[in-house]
Amino acid sequence: MQQSTHSSQSWSSSTPSATDSAAHLSGLQQTYTVIPRTRPNIPLLDAIDAPNDLKSLTIEQLITLADELRLFLLYSAGQSGGHFGANLGVVELTIALHYLLDTPLDQIVWDVGHQAYAHKVLTGRRDNLSSIRAKDGLTAFPERAESVYDTFGVGHSSTAISAGLGMSLALRYQGREQTVASVIGDGAMTGGMAFEAMNDAVQQNANLLVILNDNDMSISCSIGGFSRHLAMLWESGYQVDISESGAPVLRQRPIMQAFNRRKRHREQRDVPQLEDNLFKAIGFTYFGPFDGHNIPELLRVLSLAKQVHGPVLVHIYTTKGKGFAPAELDPVGYHAISKLPIDENASSINQPISTEPKAAPALKYSQVFGQFLCDKAAEDDKLLAITPAMEEGSGMIEFARQFPERFFDVAIAEQHAVTLAGGMATQGIKPVVAIYSTFLQRGYDQLIHDVALQDLDVMFAIDRAGLVGEDGATHAGVFDFAFLRCVPNMLIAAPKDENECYQLLNTCYEYKGSTAVRYPRGTGTGATIEQPAQNYKIGQAVVESVLGADNAPVKLALLAFGTMVATAQQAAEALLEVLTTDDNIKADNTVSATGCQVQVVNMRWVKPLDTSLIEQLLTQGVTHIATLEEHMIMGGAGSAVNEYLLNESLGFKRNRPEICNIGIADRFASHGSQAEQLADCGLDVVGVLAQLQRLLT
Repeated sequence: MQQSTHSSQSWSSSTPSATDSAAHLSGLQQTYTVIPRTRPNIPLLDAIDAPNDLKSLTIEQLITLADELRLFLLYSAGQSGGHFGANLGVVELTIALHYLLDTPLDQIVWDVGHQAYAHKVLTGRRDNLSSIRAKDGLTAFPERAESVYDTFGVGHSSTAISAGLGMSLALRYQGREQTVASVIGDGAMTGGMAFEAMNDAVQQNANLLVILNDNDMSISCSIGGFSRHLAMLWESGYQVDISESGAPVLRQRPIMQAFNRRKRHREQRDVPQLEDNLFKAIGFTYFGPFDGHNIPELLRVLSLAKQVHGPVLVHIYTTKGKGFAPAELDPVGYHAISKLPIDENASSINQPISTEPKAAPALKYSQVFGQFLCDKAAEDDKLLAITPAMEEGSGMIEFARQFPERFFDVAIAEQHAVTLAGGMATQGIKPVVAIYSTFLQRGYDQLIHDVALQDLDVMFAIDRAGLVGEDGATHAGVFDFAFLRCVPNMLIAAPKDENECYQLLNTCYEYKGSTAVRYPRGTGTGATIEQPAQNYKIGQAVVESVLGADNAPVKLALLAFGTMVATAQQAAEALLEVLTTDDNIKADNTVSATGCQVQVVNMRWVKPLDTSLIEQLLTQGVTHIATLEEHMIMGGAGSAVNEYLLNESLGFKRNRPEICNIGIADRFASHGSQAEQLADCGLDVVGVLAQLQRLLT
């Protein structure tokens, strides 16, 4: 960055600039209503194999390229599914950044990464985009190992300014003059980490260009004081433009018809002057708001802003789902989509129409939680529910509708969510924190210090536990057993199905202390939820089945946690079936079914363990113990069993059975479908069976 001619931010008024006529070129972009099923004709985009190929295009060609890129993203999303609305909203911004910057020498950091598909297309991955989120295909988010243009691996929110600042300071230390641009959304900006980074950027007087992509949406609707502040900046009708010398110039904002519907918060009658905006108060040079779909305007503003010395923030307004009419009308519903189904018209030809009634689909675990929350709130007015911007994903829409005064969406602020719950609990309230496993990692210090240490009455409903499929390693919830069970005062429950999830939620809610119920993404087994709600005995496991003879010389206890109970049952049955192929002992020294008994145990609790049942199994002469969990082996539930056996169990000291821990090895699981991930980790029935056979060898 070059230093601008102004030493401090100054303000003046001016009439609209000559660039206003160019601003209306943005109206040339097309709007589509249907996701194409066949690859569209995109001659300009097909000629772009790297960002340098953009440099020779005219502005009119860049606008046409935006149409082609948007249409290609629609087609690709129909083929592979994936994040949708945010990608459509940053097409023009992505083109402008790669046109102006010398990437990968210059650095672009995408916050979260939901919006990086267009970036992938323009950086040599166009023809592979249909493989995104699929096994061995492109990752769902930017990843350094995938491309030199992916400067920082992301997936969690509010990290881009910190990462970009780190890059900028390292470059300055090495005497390298390169531009660093961090792109962050208005939802991600609600995360406290973003403000910590902005504060430090000002302290360091770092050359950092932050682009605030304000689409008035996170995954849930943006809420809170920051959202209102952005709305007031918009409703002022003015913008802080940038002069040719890089100085801020206050002028009336050009009319942008596409954004008129975004005016809100009408109750705020006193609109503050732009001079008083939050970013300027922190110490950033602020420009905006600008139309983020106006390519000529973006090129003008960003080309000047990147030359301004020090921390700079350019505020742009975009429409999530831009260019696809259904997504513009429903940005939440189109945050991400599944791939298009097979054409019903084509598949139904000459096919008989079934008159059989369809079975009711199994509930998603988030739906089970949502049902429990509403049921419990109806009978207990002390229940308050908290979520860090995951109202829809956590299944809380109906609760928020029925009990709005008891629902708290704190935006993308996991640390605050946990401590907020702790504060509530000190006043005799029972807070329930609904949070994804991967995001609870961000509130770990608060969980220890502000909840568990004080033994406060807080329940954590932990969704998306285990392997989550296409979102990959950034979203996998495979560390929670380990980081929760080492914390004193914590109880940890792991239900096997929908009914157990409901009952364990009720059990932990009724317990006076710090608890966690951990359940996976997706649907359950179809188990019926029993009413009225039950209170299970804390720390009591259940023997699901006993297969084989009681007098068998080899006795295997298969201790399964959570949804792995069903897999354990199938693997046990398959094991005995395999063993029946020989009468006594197989050639590889594996015992036969006639000499083997398998007990499948639903452990139900990770902490406390049912040590009484473990001792009972040892007394019965168990010769082999296998633990099974959808979690890292290191530090997980199996480790908890090992610790008990080695340090406390009298039965283990007498019998010394062989032990095997089955779980996820010491590596990050690559993206793919949940079934593919389970198979890769050896956690499908085939993989578990193979490990049990090795144990018995």
